Amino acid sequence: MILTRILRRVWAEQRERRAGGPVVLPPRSVPKADSVPNFFLPVFWSSPDPDRVTAAARTIADSTAGGHHFADNMLTWGRNMSLLDDKAFVAAWQSNIESTSDEAIVWRRYILATSAYHCVQLEGDFVECGAYTGVGMKTVMDYLGGVNFPKTFWGYDAFEHDATMLNHAMPEHGPKLYERVASKFADYPMVRLMKGLIPEVFAQGCPDKVAYLHIDLNQAPAELAALEHLFDRVVPGGIVILDDYEWSSIYRVQKLAEDPWFDARRYRVMPLPTGQGLVIKR
Repeated sequence: MILTRILRRVWAEQRERRAGGPVVLPPRSVPKADSVPNFFLPVFWSSPDPDRVTAAARTIADSTAGGHHFADNMLTWGRNMSLLDDKAFVAAWQSNIESTSDEAIVWRRYILATSAYHCVQLEGDFVECGAYTGVGMKTVMDYLGGVNFPKTFWGYDAFEHDATMLNHAMPEHGPKLYERVASKFADYPMVRLMKGLIPEVFAQGCPDKVAYLHIDLNQAPAELAALEHLFDRVVPGGIVILDDYEWSSIYRVQKLAEDPWFDARRYRVMPLPTGQGLVIKR
């Protein structure tokens, strides 16, 4: 038993050295054995008749035994809905909701949070390309220690939009967005918000090693530029999440551009039903 305690202490110290500081991991929540939660929020896209879709989804959900999810263009049932049983995540997610979209993409946020749980124990910084309002970044950080988050977290974004950009404008884009996001992280000294276009903005500052890389730029050329600049910096075991990879419609061009890029490096992107894609660096 003494040897076991010593080994555990050594392993914990090694994790902290790799992470760059003390790692605050959220406690595991124990779910109820006899019930599973449901999530029904009719916020979705790409439908000419949302009322009809909502009514159909409601009928299906009410016809199942439970464990259903409907939001963010994803309807499923008979799931454990682990994201809603993770109390630390639910607290981080709910405290950072600023819009119905933030609420609806809860499963996407949990993919980020659980990926970050793994990556925070590795060497290297955290990076988000497409920080936008900072909600995704802050949800991850609040899940893993909040103001005591042990990593440097780089957030890249133009924070504004003009007609020359290939990606579509988002509701919050504008001249005041950068300042609003910066104020959100006033008590998070480990955050480095970098304002500018990718890849030019990387010249202003960029980590040498990356444990966690989230790319959400809504256009193929910028995402490929981010991968070209950052992928080789991702440490073995690090995770890359592509927010739009498995979304079709206007986002399909991103998958079509990224597949050959990864194939040339002998990787396959894991498509997720959330619309994201995931790669584990070897």
